[in-house]
Order: sequence, then C-alpha cells, then structure tokens
Amino acid sequence: MATLRDIKRKIEAVRKTSQITKAMNMVAASKLRGAQQNMEKFHPYALKFREFIGRLAAGVEDASEYALLTPKEEVKTVELLLVTADRGLCGSFNTNLLTAAERFIKGRNAEGIEVSLINAGRKARDYFRRRPVKVRDSYTGLLNKVVYEDARRLGSELIELFETGGADEVYILYSHFINIAKQQPSVVRLLPIFAAGQQDGEKAFEYLFEPSHQALLTDLLPNYVYVQVLESLYQTSVGEHAARMAAMENATSNCKELVRTLTLTYNKARQAGITKELMDIVGGAEALKK
Repeated sequence: MATLRDIKRKIEAVRKTSQITKAMNMVAASKLRGAQQNMEKFHPYALKFREFIGRLAAGVEDASEYALLTPKEEVKTVELLLVTADRGLCGSFNTNLLTAAERFIKGRNAEGIEVSLINAGRKARDYFRRRPVKVRDSYTGLLNKVVYEDARRLGSELIELFETGGADEVYILYSHFINIAKQQPSVVRLLPIFAAGQQDGEKAFEYLFEPSHQALLTDLLPNYVYVQVLESLYQTSVGEHAARMAAMENATSNCKELVRTLTLTYNKARQAGITKELMDIVGGAEALKK
C-alpha cells in the first residue's frame, strides 16, 4: 500500500505535469492563430487557381501536348506524397494520417499497382522506415514554417517523376482542416491534372489569352502543382496545432482530475492513520487503568 509520502510525491508530480501541459496548450494556441491566418489568406487563392486551371485545361483540344494533363494508358506505379507532423503529443492526428496511408497502399496493391512514398514529416519517415513499403525520399521541418520554396521543391520532384515515367499517377495525402475540433485525412490526385468537365460535364468558359493558350498552360500547370502542395502543407500545419491544443487541454483536465482523486486518497489515508493512532492511545490508557 502506498504511504502518505508516496501519495504526496505523486500529487506534486501530477501538478508539475499539469503546468507543462497547460503551457504547451498555450503555445499551440498561439501558433494555431498564426498558422490559421496564413491558411485562410491562401485558401481562396488555391481554390480559385484549381478552378481556373480545370476550366482552362478543359478548353485544350489536344491534351497530349501537355504531359501533366495526359493520363497514362495503364497505371502500374503510383507515387504518394504523405504529409504528417514532425512531433507527437497531438492525439490521434498522426495516427489517422498513417492509417489512411496504409489503407491507400493496401488498396492499390490489391489492384496490382506498386505504391512508393515521399514522406513530408518525421512521423511518416519513422513509421514507414520499419515497414515493407518503398520510400523514395523523406523531408522534415516543412511544417515549422510553411514556405513556397519547400512546396516548389516537392512539386518539382513529383513533376519530374511523372514526366520521366517514374510514376503513372501522383497523389497527396494530408490533413484537411475542417475546424479546431476536426481534422480529416484527405487523398487528392495531383497528376495527371483533371480538366473541368471531365467529371461533371460542365461547359468550359471561353478565355482570351495573352500570350498564347499553349504558353500560358505551359507556365501555369507546374505552378498548379506547387500551389496544391503548399495548400496541403498549410492545412496540415493548422491541423497539427489544433490537435495538439485539444490534446494538451484534455491532458490538463485529466491531471486536475487525478490531483483531486489523489488528494482524496491522501486525506483518507491520513485520517485513517490519525484514527489508528487515537485508538492505540485509548487502548494504552485503558490498559494502564487495569
């Protein structure tokens, strides 16, 4: 049975843990505000860019002129860009992403398609290092400060793989930020690029181009990939901070509840000790009287 000293030490340890989790919650909340502001500024641009490229590509008469628009006749290899956090202590955030990645890989393998990975995040790198999955490359530190240069580097690597035949399709798996309480793993096909109307049958708008249609698409299609990769980094970064803030808030609440439970146990044990000492005193006094 634990002594009063042991219980008291445990109470102090839990209180110190509570202070740490509360501080981490405040840090995560501060980082969340900044990351969310950046994401909200960039998100409308990414959506409009995606819509514009889709409609622009729908007006192309011969898609075979553009490698990024041309689907491969047979899909044998798929490249998956997996975006996770570098650190833990954010609940099931990373676990959900890794589980979704494994589900995607198993589903494609069942179809006879080989899947290789590019990991953007230490958690993805460490997890698939011990798994029988082909990892082409790994990056860390991308979510600490999301910048366009990192998205461009990743996007250029994915474009090169697609154009040289290293991958017949390219997908990106990231955490889609819905709200502070909910982040959902999402898989999006990056390459080949879908043209608007291919899926929903919508009629493309007529645009006037300066310079030519071909020159504009040649320049914009790679930028579309960079923008979508940057959007996924922003979304995952915000989701990480939100998940960590919620996890640390729950941890702080659990610490407070544990302190209350241990304090009650301590008081009961102390009261039992006092009662036992009183009974010994009374018993000794009665024995002296006899």
